[in-house]
Amino acid sequence: MSGCKAKSGAAVSATPFDKDFSGPVIVDPVTRIEGHYRVEVEVTNGKVTNAWTSAQLFRGLEIILKGRDPRDAQHFTQRSCGVCTNVHALASVRCVDDAVGVSIPENATIFRNLVLAQQFLHDHIVHFYHLHALDWVDVVSGLSADPKKAAQLANEISPNRKTTAAQLKAVQDKLKAFVETGQLGIFTNAYFLGGHDAYYLPAEANLVATAHYLEALQLQVKAARGMAVFGAKNPHTQFTVVGGVTCYDGMTAERINEFIGLYRETKKFIEEVYIPDLLAVASFYKDWAGIGGTTNFLTFGEFPTDEKDLNSRFIPPGVIFDRDLTNVQEFDHKKILEHVAHSWYEGDEARHPWQGVTEPKYTSLDDKDRYSWFKSPRYDGKATEVGPLAHCLVAYGKGVPEFKQAVDMVLNKLNVGPEALFSTLGRTAARGVETLVIANKMESWIDKLQENINSGKTDIYTPWDMPDEAYGVGFSDVPRGALSHWIHIKGGVIENFQLVVPSTWNLCPRDANGVMSPIEEAFIGHPIADPKRPVELLRTVHSYDPCIACGVHVIDSKTNEVHKFRVL
Repeated sequence: MSGCKAKSGAAVSATPFDKDFSGPVIVDPVTRIEGHYRVEVEVTNGKVTNAWTSAQLFRGLEIILKGRDPRDAQHFTQRSCGVCTNVHALASVRCVDDAVGVSIPENATIFRNLVLAQQFLHDHIVHFYHLHALDWVDVVSGLSADPKKAAQLANEISPNRKTTAAQLKAVQDKLKAFVETGQLGIFTNAYFLGGHDAYYLPAEANLVATAHYLEALQLQVKAARGMAVFGAKNPHTQFTVVGGVTCYDGMTAERINEFIGLYRETKKFIEEVYIPDLLAVASFYKDWAGIGGTTNFLTFGEFPTDEKDLNSRFIPPGVIFDRDLTNVQEFDHKKILEHVAHSWYEGDEARHPWQGVTEPKYTSLDDKDRYSWFKSPRYDGKATEVGPLAHCLVAYGKGVPEFKQAVDMVLNKLNVGPEALFSTLGRTAARGVETLVIANKMESWIDKLQENINSGKTDIYTPWDMPDEAYGVGFSDVPRGALSHWIHIKGGVIENFQLVVPSTWNLCPRDANGVMSPIEEAFIGHPIADPKRPVELLRTVHSYDPCIACGVHVIDSKTNEVHKFRVL
């Protein structure tokens, strides 16, 4: 970015670390919305040489659903998470749509797409500013910034906005008041007091980022409201049903205009603040373009024109092995198996989700053989990363114009090649890329909905009959990645139901063949500058967006000393 230079000589090895440190580093608990996540890594000479990641909560939703009406599944599965709720409703409804063989009307597909797209905008803004940015931004450093220089920088970063020195001085004064009282409010424990060598931004950039953090708190509320316009409420939307949707009021001009207003305000923030901030911060951390990468990627695709055809989706389905963008393979659900050999479940047989069994068998926290409540999904025997990076890579590899243009823009702005995508920095940038692409695409769906309504095409539901027995699957690719719900209906009720969620793909334990999960793979070779304050480790964890608000405990094997701090 103009007027602000990245750290000179940045390279993969630029992140400093204590070469003398060897021993375990434990992050526990790393929590999700409901539950806890534990990361344990072995560090040798300042770099990670082994890793184990463990989901620490047994839910049992599959057991709860057995024997219930298939139409009720969405109301239970939405409670899997307090943030990504609509996505579980959509996956559950889609799996029953598939089982009963119903074709939903075009308008219903558009409404489903618009609400899901608005959730993408909301989730990625929240992730960048409120879950991940403080891994890169030293908030307290902003106290030493010159507000005039910071305002100049802000206007260079976001030339379509006008930021004044007075506005940034007000933010600085508010932060100063927090510090002087010893209460940093929302920033408490979200950074490392006393500075940290892994933070690169100058004081003025930190002040600008802090101001935008606060602004995003207000904006994300409006993004969430946009989901409720058609979804009836948020969280836990109530508009999806097997056969379509129920938002008849959503076809009125009043409701459509309400949605458009909230959507366009969100889109403006994305264009004028989020993307410029992403590029500005990334320009200082180019060394992270070589840290935290994985090898294989999978997406089911999302935003269909025909719910029965995965290949009609705007984000296309596909699989990439060995980072080969020239050979995107077609997705085949028969190649999915869930392993439990290293999970806290009975048995060790890998099963397809339709034959999945959920029989808990806990051993112990210190068990390195069975060490997680997550099962381990594998595609064609390989661990595959899912999520925004997979979306962008598959779309880029398939030549989707909107994605290719946006990805190339980011690579050109940062002056890096496509290889930089396979990293923690690439994973973070991919969220911004797809947020921008989806925000732009939503205009065409709104136009098509209005065109249909104006021409008298107003169907949003198709009647259907419940079969005595059937199998169905609902594929959704959501802000965190590939989500699928699998149902077996027998006697008109749920005989078996399995959820394979994005965090299971990304954050699972090893499989029966000892193959690491994507995040375990991403940790190998990872530098750690200070084992007492492993911000680098947290950057990669957060880049997968597991909704973290955690307590961290780091154990030095030489002294057995336990260091504790809080991470936002």
